[in-house]
Amino acid sequence: MTNRMKRTLILVTVALALAVAFASLSAAGTKGKLDLKAGDELYVCNCGEECPCNTIARHPGKCACGHDEVVKATVTKVDGDTAYFKAEGWEKERPFKTVGKYACACKPGCNCDGISQTPGTCPCGEKMKKVK
Repeated sequence: MTNRMKRTLILVTVALALAVAFASLSAAGTKGKLDLKAGDELYVCNCGEECPCNTIARHPGKCACGHDEVVKATVTKVDGDTAYFKAEGWEKERPFKTVGKYACACKPGCNCDGISQTPGTCPCGEKMKKVK
């Protein structure tokens, strides 16, 4: 392999690595919307209907509000930017916004997709960041 070919290979590798890094950073800044459908199972805030955090995530853990554990729940229907969830022990389904003001700032490889209407900690343990 010639020196010119080696340099070209190195430049292409660096360019691809930078492209992946920038794509990851831009995706992290725009997260905040979950596309859900009836039957999906996620973890949601179990603090009650009056809780303003509206935490939704794909991982178990604590709510962004820090008051309670999230509970596994099933989407019963989706209406615009609102998903209705039903969990064991709930008398009726509860509405949750599918567009969060805050999103989990997960490390690469994490797929918890945590969103919340209030700042705090994601169920996976990472801090929530304001959605841009």
